[in-house]
Amino acid sequence: MKYIFVTGGVVSSLGKGLAAASIGTLLEHRGLTTLMQKFDPYLNVDPGTMSPFQHGEVYVLDDGAETDLDLGHYERFTSGVLSRMNNLTSGQVFDSVIKKERRGEFLGKTVQFIPHVTDEIKLRMHQVTESNPNTDVLITEIGGTVGDMEGLLFIEALRQFALEVGKENVCFIHVTLLPYIKAAGEVKTKPTQQSVAKLRELGIQPDIIICRTEADLDEDNRKKIAMFCNVERKNVVAFRDVDHSIYECPLDLRRDKIDRLVVDKLGLGHTPSPALEDWERFVQRVIHPKHKVTIAVAGKYIELQDAYKSIYESLIHAGAHHDTKVHIVRVEAEAIEDRDAKSVIGDVDGILVPGGFGDRGTEGKILAAKYARENKIPYFGICLGMQIATIEFARNVCGLKGANSTEFDKVTKHPVICLQEEQKGVEDMGATMRLGSCESILFTGTKAADLYGNVDRIHERHRHRYEFNSDYQDRLQDSGLVISSVSAVEGLVEIIELPEHPFYVGAQFHPEFQSKPNHAHPLFAGFVAAALEHSQK
Repeated sequence: MKYIFVTGGVVSSLGKGLAAASIGTLLEHRGLTTLMQKFDPYLNVDPGTMSPFQHGEVYVLDDGAETDLDLGHYERFTSGVLSRMNNLTSGQVFDSVIKKERRGEFLGKTVQFIPHVTDEIKLRMHQVTESNPNTDVLITEIGGTVGDMEGLLFIEALRQFALEVGKENVCFIHVTLLPYIKAAGEVKTKPTQQSVAKLRELGIQPDIIICRTEADLDEDNRKKIAMFCNVERKNVVAFRDVDHSIYECPLDLRRDKIDRLVVDKLGLGHTPSPALEDWERFVQRVIHPKHKVTIAVAGKYIELQDAYKSIYESLIHAGAHHDTKVHIVRVEAEAIEDRDAKSVIGDVDGILVPGGFGDRGTEGKILAAKYARENKIPYFGICLGMQIATIEFARNVCGLKGANSTEFDKVTKHPVICLQEEQKGVEDMGATMRLGSCESILFTGTKAADLYGNVDRIHERHRHRYEFNSDYQDRLQDSGLVISSVSAVEGLVEIIELPEHPFYVGAQFHPEFQSKPNHAHPLFAGFVAAALEHSQK
């Protein structure tokens, strides 16, 4: 197996994850099999207990691992299906080392950062290698910025690992910033020089330098960076700000032939040039669509760009599937509570209520669901959004006054949404929800079954504690609510819909975690199709 390690310098949020994912895309289109992983230096065991204000979206894998949002980019940009083995944090590393010490596995030795902690990091790479023997290239992104104290052990582990597997099998890529100083009218290379110097102090010489830049990279600056950073000039690659979509990133990096540089460094030069026609067609549908719809996303963390990242990307995929631009209107759910839904949401072709926790903005989301139901506006509720639709229907159609979820009102008279039985008594917050892929049964004759292509079983990823209360199932169904899917084992309600509505669907799971650029998720595709029909009317 060959290894690519992607580090970052100067500042955070440079796009290391997108750079790594884009390289994965290009290598896959060369016919290579890639696998991706993320090392995060923070002490949390995983991001599952972190606020979206701190970390953005928590991305859930098939096996129930709560991971960094970059793993969403990895799965969207490549064909690999990832597992908890593909995301490692300092919290996991130290937890494992301390447990081994308590079990006496170190045979009485003094436990130290080197070699015991670095060995634990290297162990993860060996485990991933051994469990994926058919993979050609393992791409590992190291979170944080070179020079951060918490990342030093990961950098040291990579240095050691490269020596163990042979430097001819390893390619170090450093992503850095070329800032444009407006007052001087110049692009400055000094931050890049300093960042690479810091990396070299830690024992790693990058093979390729990716320069994040607003403009292009002229030959003078390319030559200067190459000379001061001790790399060949052709190995200084521009990573420009893209105009329309992150899916342009592989095409942008291809301009400087980064895939060729990588395969040459790793001795894989016999592979053909990447066949990117399908990817280019997808990008063209994103940039130059024939149609346009406006969809309101009413959420709690709406001001945060990354809080609903996978939902926004899934809408883009579904839009491209229908040759349609999806214009997203971000609606703060709390604002609806103080005014009427129409004045806040405005004239839109669809309303989406995403997942979330806590009662802030809940009543606003309920009003949004009611507005969509009464005005025949396509509605898509995801996780909490499905529960919101259930509460609204119970209150305003079934006449169950005060119906609610016990998450928001523990003494509600009509708990149409309640805590799962197995969740009662759970005290630890981390990794204790219903997590990961579960099999569900689809009922024939429903909109959901039609959207999925009339299959009778589906597998979708979950992340929640509260469920549809089966005690109210008959009352809601008698009033017109249709349950179109239940979990195969427990019989828990997975999808609800209203048959007399153009599109009114709620899913207890998170379909956004399985949508890809050229394979839009069926529920998102159906939602955008309904929004398009609404706009044309």
